[in-house]
Amino acid sequence: MKFGVVIFPGSNCDHDMIYVLKKIMKQDVVKLWHKDTDIQGCDFIVLPGGFSYGDYLRSGAIARFSPIMESVIKYANDGGYLMGICNGFQILCEAGLLPGALLHNNNQKFISKNIYMISQTKNSLVNATIDLKQPLKIPIAHGEGRYYAEESVIDNLNKNDQILFRYCDENGIISMDANPNGSLQNIAGITNENRNVFGMMPHPERAADDELSNTDGRLVFESILSKVGVLQS
Repeated sequence: MKFGVVIFPGSNCDHDMIYVLKKIMKQDVVKLWHKDTDIQGCDFIVLPGGFSYGDYLRSGAIARFSPIMESVIKYANDGGYLMGICNGFQILCEAGLLPGALLHNNNQKFISKNIYMISQTKNSLVNATIDLKQPLKIPIAHGEGRYYAEESVIDNLNKNDQILFRYCDENGIISMDANPNGSLQNIAGITNENRNVFGMMPHPERAADDELSNTDGRLVFESILSKVGVLQS
């Protein structure tokens, strides 16, 4: 499977993602520079975390207009697989590929720590093989991660089974005490109605290497590859 990782000025998780996909998951990976328009025949595109364009205006607001994004948006609208993590999630919302917005954390501080999240559906490429009862320990690192959308949008996300992950505690209990940023209904990740665009604030690529003594994030990548039948041993 050929993955493309988009690199914007200010991206700081691009090489983490490339490392996990190439070295750990044994996949073909290409770098997609923000000024280019060719997505090089990728089967799956990732918008990584970081501070694209310094997070001026709003996080992701400028990156959404990078030359590469015109091709990425067309690719997604044509059914191509696209995942945004942290800043990438913010860019997806700014581009209108996912509903809602990511606002400043409710404590108005940058939060960098391990949290727990729990899968909410198996009707998605990124968590089809993840146990719905298994809380995953995954790092977060963001200042604008509070998911917000109008009530009607939240209702539709629930109705259409589009919520991928919710913040929880180590026992899998979803509560405000386990919500690190004030996201509505503890939402940590969502997908679009066509289930080909995925956004999440936690960083699975930072919890995928044995050297880190935490490989919970690898389950996300294993799910993607297992679902399309290309997982390699």
